[in-house]
Amino acid sequence: MPASLAERSRQAVWHPCTQMKAHEAHPPRAIVRGEGPWLIDEQGHRILDAVSSWWVNLFGHGFKPIVDAITDQLVRLDHTMLAGLTHAPVVELSERLGALTGLGHAFYASDGASATEIALKMSAHSWRNRGMPGKHRFIGLQGGYHGETAGALSVTDIPLFREAYAPLLRLSATLPSPDLRHAASGVGPDEHTAACVRALADHLAEHHASIAAFIVEPLVQGAAGMGIHSPTYLSAARALCNQHQVHLICDEIAVGFGRTGTMFAHQQALDAQGQSIRPDFICLSKGLTGGVLPLSAVLTTDEVYGAFWDDRTAHGFLHSHSYTGNPLACRAALAVLDTFERDDVVARNRVTAERLSALAEPLTRHPSVKAHRHIGMIWAWDIATSDASFAARFHRTALDEGLLLRPIGNSLYFMPPYALTESDMQHLVDGALRTLGQVLAQDAVPAASSGDERLA
Repeated sequence: MPASLAERSRQAVWHPCTQMKAHEAHPPRAIVRGEGPWLIDEQGHRILDAVSSWWVNLFGHGFKPIVDAITDQLVRLDHTMLAGLTHAPVVELSERLGALTGLGHAFYASDGASATEIALKMSAHSWRNRGMPGKHRFIGLQGGYHGETAGALSVTDIPLFREAYAPLLRLSATLPSPDLRHAASGVGPDEHTAACVRALADHLAEHHASIAAFIVEPLVQGAAGMGIHSPTYLSAARALCNQHQVHLICDEIAVGFGRTGTMFAHQQALDAQGQSIRPDFICLSKGLTGGVLPLSAVLTTDEVYGAFWDDRTAHGFLHSHSYTGNPLACRAALAVLDTFERDDVVARNRVTAERLSALAEPLTRHPSVKAHRHIGMIWAWDIATSDASFAARFHRTALDEGLLLRPIGNSLYFMPPYALTESDMQHLVDGALRTLGQVLAQDAVPAASSGDERLA
């Protein structure tokens, strides 16, 4: 009998952030087709993609406008290098992203970690070109996640990664997170936010001469269990970075394109004039192409761009990727922007979010839930359990209920595509409740995961 696709994958494919030995007992589920918010495995089981396949899918699998755009581009131009050449899709995408963000210079790569690397390098190199080579350090936040390449890990505060690769890293300063779950007993949200702002202010006052940039996931720290903080923190961070000549990098890789209820999360933070703040850098990926093709972009200011404008090669930005600005991926991204404009996606999401929140009330009131939070199209519940295997067992049990859910530690979350129907939402909530009941009723078993419960 021929080996199944799952068995062949276990033998030949090294899966990401996975202890491969675990696949001996729990082989990967083989997916053969996608339809809207659903994945279909090789046995024909339908699985609701409630985490958007690692937070990337916006409009469902096989979304026709994106399929049509890629198909049209494929017969025109599949790829060309972007060094010394250009093409219409990358120019139009750059112009439209600039109009949406106020940052008129776009540099492209293929994934979010690469976007982080680009932003960090570009920030430090721009200060060097401006005669301040001492500004080459960075600040990150407690629980922050910005990717798993060496530079990105230097500003990531996930202990598993830091411990494994510490000898390779030049770790950055890590400051207290404004995630409201970190507030001390008896400390209110405003007081906790103010304390985190003071910590940032004190650090910048002492170390600004060596700091190139402060990087932050605006409003939601994803890998920390969907920890949410106030826009007030971002507003204060923008003002402090201005005061101390430090770049503000907003990592919108996971939270951009409507996830938090606005097109970009940082737009909910206002300056002294009541206008949305403008970061010095914005990192985009994941939903940029609707989750269909790999693409990332780093957007930045005229001032940063101007620091590299020179006759000397060494003053140019020294970074490249073979598939930078791939035309197919750019056309997918343009179809995403067209969809936001045509369908008023952000407004439509508000209706979906209100309905899903109402349906999820039994989950929010569940006796095992010790904290819950919601913003835009992201929901999270902290489950009262000390079992380290909770996330892995929940994930496996949920698959049998027809749900792709991957808790982060003891934080169960929904981050679904925007294409949910009423019946899809009911399936999601009912299945999550059944799964929670089954998992909590089970005796604790040894964890069968890598220890990175973001991926368990």
